Formats: sequence, C-alpha cells, structure tokens
Amino acid sequence: MKQHEAGSYWGGIIKALGLVFGDIGTSPIYTLTVIITLTKPSQENIYGIISLIVWTLVILVMVEYAWLAMSLGRKGEGGTIVLREILAKMIKPGRTLAFVTFLSYVGICLLIGDGVITPAISILSAVEGIELIPGFEQTSQNIMILIAAIIAIGLFIFQSKGTDKVARAFGPLMVIWFAALTLSGAISIVDHPIVIKSLSPWYAIRFLYDNGLAGFFVLSEVILCATGGEALYADMGHLGRKPIVRAWYFVFAALVINYLGQGAFIITHPQAKNILFGMVRSEAAILYIPFLILTIIATVIASQALISGVFSIVYQGITTRILPLLKVDYTSTHLKSQIYIGSVNWLLLVLVIMIMLLFRKSENLAAAYGLAVTGTMTITGIMMTMIYARTTKKWKVPIALLVTAADVAFLTANLNKFPHGGYWSIILAALPFITIMVWTKGQRALYRALKPLDFDTFELAYGQIYAKEKNIPGTGLFFVKEWSVIPPYLVHCIIRSNIIYERNVLISIIRTEEPYGLQTLMKTGLAPGLDAIEIKAGYMEILDIEGVLKDNGITEKVIFYGIEDIETSNIAWKLFSTIKRQTPNFVQFNKLPAAKLQGVVTRVEM
Repeated sequence: MKQHEAGSYWGGIIKALGLVFGDIGTSPIYTLTVIITLTKPSQENIYGIISLIVWTLVILVMVEYAWLAMSLGRKGEGGTIVLREILAKMIKPGRTLAFVTFLSYVGICLLIGDGVITPAISILSAVEGIELIPGFEQTSQNIMILIAAIIAIGLFIFQSKGTDKVARAFGPLMVIWFAALTLSGAISIVDHPIVIKSLSPWYAIRFLYDNGLAGFFVLSEVILCATGGEALYADMGHLGRKPIVRAWYFVFAALVINYLGQGAFIITHPQAKNILFGMVRSEAAILYIPFLILTIIATVIASQALISGVFSIVYQGITTRILPLLKVDYTSTHLKSQIYIGSVNWLLLVLVIMIMLLFRKSENLAAAYGLAVTGTMTITGIMMTMIYARTTKKWKVPIALLVTAADVAFLTANLNKFPHGGYWSIILAALPFITIMVWTKGQRALYRALKPLDFDTFELAYGQIYAKEKNIPGTGLFFVKEWSVIPPYLVHCIIRSNIIYERNVLISIIRTEEPYGLQTLMKTGLAPGLDAIEIKAGYMEILDIEGVLKDNGITEKVIFYGIEDIETSNIAWKLFSTIKRQTPNFVQFNKLPAAKLQGVVTRVEM
C-alpha cells in the first residue's frame, strides 16, 4: 500500500471513529449498569446477558447496518429517505408507495427524536461517574444535571464550526477511548477468563428460555448496547461507506472485549453498582479521574454523531421538499452533508436540557430509550427487504427478513417501556412528523389552489398585450420554477395589471447534486420581448445572480417574485401558512438587491 493510500486508509478510520462511533462506543457506560438493576447478577444470568449483547451487536449493527443497509446508498448518502427514493423507482405509484412513504417519514422522525434522548442519556451517565471519586460520593443529582447541561450547551455552541473540523479533533480522542475500553476489559477478563464462554449464542438462547417473559423484557435494556447503530447509515454521506465499515471492525472488537470484562467484574464483584466505572477504579484507582474526564469527552463526541445525523436528515428533507426551507450553512468545501442548521441546533439543545430535567437520572432515561431506535431499525429492515426482493440480490432477502424479525422482537420488548417514559420518544418524534405531513400536503394543496397556466395559453394573452406597444422601457425579471409553467403572480402582473416591459425575462434556478459548477441556458424569443434564463448551480455554489445576469447581457430594472397570502379556515392549512411565513422565501435565500425587488401577493383560498 502506498504511503498516501495508507495515510488516507487510517485517516478515514480515525475520522469515522470520531464522527460515527461515539454513540455506540459510549454505550458500555450504562448498558450493563441498567440491566443489572433489573436482573439478579448470578453467573448464569451474566453469561446469558453478555451473550445477548454480543449477538445483538452482530445481528442489529454488523449484519443490518454494516453489511446490508450500507450497500444501499444513493450518491454516497444513506438513511431512511434514501431507502424511500430507491424504492420509489421500483414501485408503481399506489398504496405500496404511499405505505413506503409513510414508513420513511416515521423513520426520519424517530431518528430526530432519538437525537434528543441520546445526548441526554450519554452525557448524564458520564457525569454520574463523579459519585465514585473519593470525597464526591454525596454530590447531589441537581449539581450533576447542572454539569451535564453546561456540557450540552458547550457542545451545541460548537456546532457552527462544522463537523469536518470537529471530526479532526474527535477522531484521535476516540482512538484513546476505544483503547481504554479494550485495555480495561482485557485486564478484567484475566480475573475470570471463563467469561469468554459467553461469546457462544447458546447462553443467550438459554437465558431467554430459562427466564421466559421476564427474560424477553430484558431485551428492552439489552438494546442500549446498539444505541447509535443507525448512525452508521445516517452518517454515511459524511465519510463514505468504506472508512465506516473498516472502523466498525475495530469498534466491535473493543466493545466485545469491554463487555466481557464488565461481565467478569460483576461475577467477581456482585455488589457493584456503576459497572464500567467500578471496574476501572478497582483496576487502577490512580487512573480513575483521567478515565472519567475521557468518558465525558467521549459522550460529548457521541452526542456529536447524532447531531450530525439529524442535520443530514433535515438537509435531505429540505432538498427532497418534505421539509420547509431552513437557513443552511455549508461548512465544508468538499462534502455537501457537512452542514449546520441553526434553527435545528438550538431547538435540539432546548429539548435535550428539558429531557435531562424531566428524567433527572440516566437509569430513568433508559426507560425512554429504545422505542425510537428499535422503531427506526424495524423500518430500515422492512424497506431493505422490499428493495432486495426487487433486485438481482434476492439471496439477501432471507437474511434481511431474519434481521427484521430480530428488530420486531426488540421493538415488542420495548413496548413495555411506554408508560414509564417511552411515550417521550413518540412525543419528540411527533413534532417533525406533524411538520412533514402538514408541509407536504400543504404544498400540494397550494399548488392545486394556485392553478398555474401552461405556457401556450399564457403566450396568447401575452402576445396581444405586447402588440399594443404600451410597454415600459427596460427589462423586467420574473422568478419561476420552470419557464414552461406560468405561476399565478405572473398572470396577475402581466395579463391582469398590464405590467409589461420592453424585455421580459423568466428566470429559474435549479440546484444540482454536484457541489460546484454553474451552467446557464438562455432561451431567447419565446415570444416577442420574452426570454428565459435557466441557472443550474451546484449546492455549494454561493450564487451571484446579478453577476450571472450581467454576463448574459441582462440588466434588469425590477425583479418580480410571488408571495402567497393564504386564506383558510382549516386548522391544518393555518399551521401550514404559519410555517410558510416563518421560513425564508427563496429570494431571501439567494441574496438579491432589495431596491429592485417587487413581491407580488396572490390571495389563495385553501
């Protein structure tokens, strides 16, 4: 391997550790601690639980995400919206497609809800390790919540710097974290080497068989070990598939060794409460405080992975038009998904702090956790199975079905958490879900209510008015989505109000899938005094529309664009109208000289 390739090979792995694996990498802090509060830590039970954890990682993370889902990408992006787009091309419009669309919306919203609960549980559980520092045993829960909230505020303020720079700092720190997990686990295994037996799935099966229904409900806590598994796929656009899959094998080894070590520690110290912290403290008390600081850093990084994932999902939602326009800042010159969305960032922060105050302890938060993750995983499983059934890789269908069955089992086990705080994942997911439903249905209803004209009909009336030669000197510019469909405001302007210039130019802007590149297509003589210009720009291009127009010989006197004033008594459309008023108009999105702008209001009844 050439030196440069080797550098980028390891560089990619280190970046992936920093950006994608923080979440799943910090689950050893709380997973076994929470399970032990529910299950008697007998030797047989511990073997069974460790076996369940290892095989959950294999089936739900390695097979479902690293192998199956990540081979289904679109332009390097992953996530539920991508699965929907792949399926949409394979299915005829109808009930199946409507079902797939509904599923993908639910999946997106559950993941966004997850983006609130995960930072809260990760940061709180790390801060709670303070209790094991000699002299700090009596630290009150309020102080710990305050520390956790301050850490969260710092993390969210840092977001606007961009994930690219963030990943550079985070990668090496996560390397140290995974090394610490591996080392502490390995030292503990030496005390009770027979724990390695629990790698066999036989112990997992026996645990479920011996404990019956109670054993089945333990699955709702075991799922904590796979937190952030879905980030592998959602964050694929940040780094690409290969570095994430390569890094996963290192992460998997570190996690398994650490869980085995924690298992050995519980067997030799059945009274222990905070398992990971207790294990490290018993191995090297002198290193406990540095380890605690490392843990807090790792949980901050874990929260980062999910926040980046939420930004990616929201951005995909904006570009596929299922979410309203939000102000997006591009923070990287080479990766489109490295973005910052201020409004989403601050809303997440408020919700994270609210959840910390509501649940107070990480073990209480574990009750709210699980429903969103298992829901997302089940939806991914169903959609993957549908895709593989329609491709040449039909041999993957039985594997995808098995994975989906495992997802459903975990989801069912998690339903018992609903009354104990699980309903919060549903409440948090409901916010984006309502927004998506109102926005998509509202856009369609608005389009129907606006009744755009086809170009031929418009041209007839336009030609008659232009021929009267009472035209205003200069050039008028009119924004349209595409020149062949004439929006009502243009009809209102030119045909009803006779605002017609010597030269009238229809302008449309199309964003492409490439980061850079600018193409202009000029169509002259659509009708007397009527031209059209189409600007195709990369998503990272900061457009100088005025400059482009000048290059094409257009010096406009005035720029017209449409604004819809929605009149409605329907509650849903009132909400749609409110959202529309709060989001930037695309003319504000593309900064144009205010002095030349003329917004033409069209009253629309919905």
